[in-house]
Amino acid sequence: MIRAWAAHEKAGSFSEISYDPGEIRADEVEIAVEACGLCHSDLSLLDEEWGETPFPLVPGHEVVGTIRAVGKGVRHLKIGQRVGVGWLARSCLTCNTCMSGDHNLCAAAQGIAVGRFGGFGEAVRVQAAWAVPLPEGLDARAAGPLFCGGITVFAPIVAFNVKPTDRVGVIGIGGLGHLALQFLNAWGCEVTAFTSTGAKAEEAKKFGAHRIVDSRSKDALKAEAGRYDFILSTVAVPLDWKRYIAALAPKGRLHTVGAVSEPLEIPAFSLIGGQKSVSGSPVGSPAVMAQMLEFCARHQINPQVEYMPMSQIDDAFQRLRDGKPRYRIVLENDFA
Repeated sequence: MIRAWAAHEKAGSFSEISYDPGEIRADEVEIAVEACGLCHSDLSLLDEEWGETPFPLVPGHEVVGTIRAVGKGVRHLKIGQRVGVGWLARSCLTCNTCMSGDHNLCAAAQGIAVGRFGGFGEAVRVQAAWAVPLPEGLDARAAGPLFCGGITVFAPIVAFNVKPTDRVGVIGIGGLGHLALQFLNAWGCEVTAFTSTGAKAEEAKKFGAHRIVDSRSKDALKAEAGRYDFILSTVAVPLDWKRYIAALAPKGRLHTVGAVSEPLEIPAFSLIGGQKSVSGSPVGSPAVMAQMLEFCARHQINPQVEYMPMSQIDDAFQRLRDGKPRYRIVLENDFA
């Protein structure tokens, strides 16, 4: 039996449950959870922002822990090895998408906390291909948020061949944005932080921003016209997208990883004249996750986190709902 924290209704509180995961499958590993980051996507699931959420819900998709059981077909991982898991727990491994290295885009991919029980528990089961070993030199206690927040902003840097000479803007300095600043600075880019919160300006510079632009000021945004090769939006709210398109240099790209529910209103001619692009992406593949972890270890990149015991999960969700974390909450397993 595995103990976990589950919500039983929309926006509900959590209570302890026990569930039987059944016999471990040949291609699976069971991970003893040490800690699990709390992401806004967990709140979106709890509040049914994306449609019907299956309850009971055990969220949690930024898991770090040690392997305590392996399926008979697993050869590359061993008991006692420290690994991390993010949003996805399984893909088919045989379709053209998987075979091309884009496992995260597999049509049959399964979320770790959607239709199964996630990481806010004492253990979790996933397909072994999605359990990524942590390299030496990485702070395992803080690493959980890298497996969702981190990979979400790292993957497009790789996918769209962002160059060290590029001028890059990051919209939103929160759980994702504070990691994007660190990645892009270490990548060698000139990095600009677009933020509506003046109090975050100095922190943004510490994370790696060379420049700060007040995203509330139309004049400030207008002055950025034609500057950027790549703008990464991490926010989940509507913006004045036309001004950000105008801020792109010819052949520039506006890329969103924020799950904005409203349509993006972008006139076609704002793209055509400068051959500009608009795109979006989910998390990355296991191979890109491993690349990100090595990059973090090499450059000493860590999420800025607040630690709470997992038994205080209701308080943690409320703190996230109130927008208080700077910049990620990590819940540490305290099952007796």
